[in-house]
Amino acid sequence: MIEYESPDRRPLFRRPEEGELIDVAGVEHFFRLTAEHTEGRFAFEEFTLGPGIVGARPHVHHGHDEYFYVLEGDLTLHNGDGEITAGPGGLLAAVRGTPHGFRNAGTQTARALCLYTPAGYEGYFREVHAAVAAGAEVTDELLAEFRGRYRTTSAS
Repeated sequence: MIEYESPDRRPLFRRPEEGELIDVAGVEHFFRLTAEHTEGRFAFEEFTLGPGIVGARPHVHHGHDEYFYVLEGDLTLHNGDGEITAGPGGLLAAVRGTPHGFRNAGTQTARALCLYTPAGYEGYFREVHAAVAAGAEVTDELLAEFRGRYRTTSAS
């Protein structure tokens, strides 16, 4: 068993402006906590996407769970059976092996939180961002290549 208690440990406080901003295909991911902060236990982000932006087509994670919580606007969430619209307070728990996706079909910018457990998937966003910054075009093939590195497959 891993011992996490230590007299030297302290809670981590993050100011509103502190975090890592990663823009991927029109979605601004603002990671407040990553694996480096949580000993790999979880990652936590706030993300925004404008009207008409697809955040992620339906896909399945095989190595982590994701929990989406809508703060502002509406997100259209794919829940494996179809799509539902979630406004502020709406929550989607996408545990390993469950198909899910999200987009903004509304007319206003949507803002939400996402918790990843365990951490690590933030690396996917970093890699896609770096590839695009180096000149790569965002295609389904490019995203599938990077998703494969993080035990994620397409749901379609």
